[in-house]
Amino acid sequence: MFVFVCAGCGTELTTPLSQVALPVHARQKYGNGVQLPVLMEAGTFAVDPDPWGGPWRTWEELEPGEAEARGIYAPVHALSDRAPGAGVIAPGDVRGTRLMPERLGGACCGLDGGDGPNMACEGCGLPVATRIDDCSLWQAVRLDAEAVHRLPVDGGRAASSSWAELVAQGERTPPFEAIATWGGQLGTSHYWSWSPRWEAAAGHALAHLLVASEGQPVEVPDGLTADVFRPALDALLPAGAPERRAVLAGPGQPPPDAGVDILLVPVHPRTGQAWAPAHPTGSVHLVPLPLGVWLWLVSPRPDPPVPASGHLPLWVLRDDPLPPLPHGPLRADRGTFQHTLVRLPAVRSPWLSTILEKLTHGAWSRLF
Repeated sequence: MFVFVCAGCGTELTTPLSQVALPVHARQKYGNGVQLPVLMEAGTFAVDPDPWGGPWRTWEELEPGEAEARGIYAPVHALSDRAPGAGVIAPGDVRGTRLMPERLGGACCGLDGGDGPNMACEGCGLPVATRIDDCSLWQAVRLDAEAVHRLPVDGGRAASSSWAELVAQGERTPPFEAIATWGGQLGTSHYWSWSPRWEAAAGHALAHLLVASEGQPVEVPDGLTADVFRPALDALLPAGAPERRAVLAGPGQPPPDAGVDILLVPVHPRTGQAWAPAHPTGSVHLVPLPLGVWLWLVSPRPDPPVPASGHLPLWVLRDDPLPPLPHGPLRADRGTFQHTLVRLPAVRSPWLSTILEKLTHGAWSRLF
């Protein structure tokens, strides 16, 4: 367990927190005018390895080799010049700070951090954090890596659950959910859609799937896994008989058959490490999925029961309507896909560079 304190005066800025992995949807911008919930669970923090927020430098302004030294292997519009390693926490876990009115910016429905850190230490006034709660952004507080220190506190070390325990807990992420919006004529309204978490997970995993494909067609399991990945794989990879097979693998699942090239595996929510088979082979690629998404794919919940045939009498009122479904297919989150792909060294191969360039110029809008 840790607390974050001000680097200027030592004031405690958070409650005691335990470290977890940064969610793949941490940088997601979802829809338009959408109310997204809090990013981090209460009592936890994650470290973002990449810089976030201004000042920015365009790709042309970078020194030769600078981007690759930062783990970026393909052109991007701009890179943040802030220090990496910000602590990301839930807004309710903040203590000892105040908002800075002069840095609240001109965002749409809330704070987007566009003017830099907007929270100051109550003890000395040092800008220490950025509150984010604008529409279409996940609500979070980012603690500036250069303005805060992390100190251990008494209370013991948070236990890291085993894979067996995580599977037994079965905390699955439903693929569909009601999305809240701002600005309706009668106030807040909702619509039913694919989960933003699933769209971000699809974008993250799709980048790894393309790298694992090595430019060859990929076969994925039927069902929901095919709904999530097959349209994009069919559009981005050449047609023909599948040359590579991808299957769901992980704790509690049977060992994959011979001839499987790609394993869709869960990521430990605390350590951020992807599950790996006990005896991996060098030719098998691991494609990471958030644990909640992976659990739903390997063990989806059945729909509510419906009559097998016939019709209900006219005088019978039904109280078990079918669950609502989204109006269209899932679209992988474009920003998450690009953020992931440019950080994989394989993106330097010509065929992946072409995919990234076309996406930058607006291609495949139906997929993202």
